[in-house]
Amino acid sequence: MDWTWLGPPLDVRPLFPRDRRALLDLLTTLDVADWRRPTACPGWEVHDVVAHLLHDHFRRLSGGRDGHPGPPFGPGETLPQFITRSNEDFVRTSRQLSPRLLTDLLATLGPQLDDFWAGLDPAAPAGLDVSWAAPGTPAPNWLDTAREYTEFWVHQQQIRDAVNRPGATEPELLHPVLNTFLRALPYTLRDLPAQDGAAVRVRVPGPAGGTWTAVREGARWALRTPATPDDRPTTQATAEVEVDADVLWRLATRGITPTDARHRATVRGDEQLARAVLTLVAIVREPDPDPNSRIAHRVPTS
Repeated sequence: MDWTWLGPPLDVRPLFPRDRRALLDLLTTLDVADWRRPTACPGWEVHDVVAHLLHDHFRRLSGGRDGHPGPPFGPGETLPQFITRSNEDFVRTSRQLSPRLLTDLLATLGPQLDDFWAGLDPAAPAGLDVSWAAPGTPAPNWLDTAREYTEFWVHQQQIRDAVNRPGATEPELLHPVLNTFLRALPYTLRDLPAQDGAAVRVRVPGPAGGTWTAVREGARWALRTPATPDDRPTTQATAEVEVDADVLWRLATRGITPTDARHRATVRGDEQLARAVLTLVAIVREPDPDPNSRIAHRVPTS
């Protein structure tokens, strides 16, 4: 399978221990009131988001490493509905677990998950698609693993927002999140007509940012090599969107609406293409007729 249209592969596997260390260091400082603070995930407190992260560990180790099939879909259930239901079931059950036990389980299972990621061939098919980048086709392991990294990172940020503890946004941890989310750009632009060679550029300023360009090539858009902020792309852009890193990751996970993002972004060139960029989504969710609805990130980003 040719995946070059999604840009060069990225390897986030060395980042999981660093991201987890930041999370565990945070969790050990929280008091009883912190664990009960509401988060951006509707109906979920900090305790629930941590339990959901634990669910991700169980799900990946049981299904990916051990080949356990897990429960079937319910009658007429879509993938987003199934994921939402299974997430809710696990979180509800986990409310009987103490914060210390949740933290200890993450610390114990995390290294096992690191070993699982390390044993994968990044270029081999993962057996799962990434619905916000290339639905219906098994994604390569590198994209599937990067998707999981964004899942862990985003939920940690939701916890940090809830307890007012900034952090884990150093470039080494944040840039791969943005780099992964922008693999959704070709799919986001898929229905927009454009001449062959048209280019849509996204600039993210700052040390964690970079420049990503989607180019119309025949019947589809292709993502060209993400660049560092110091690189200067040679392709003239048909449309360009400059957006801060904090705005971009929240937009991609529906923490803010496209309208909110438009007010906080700088747009140049073709307005239709630029506005399409600001509808970018990098999570699983039900189709929504209103792109400006605010749907918090509470399901895996598969």
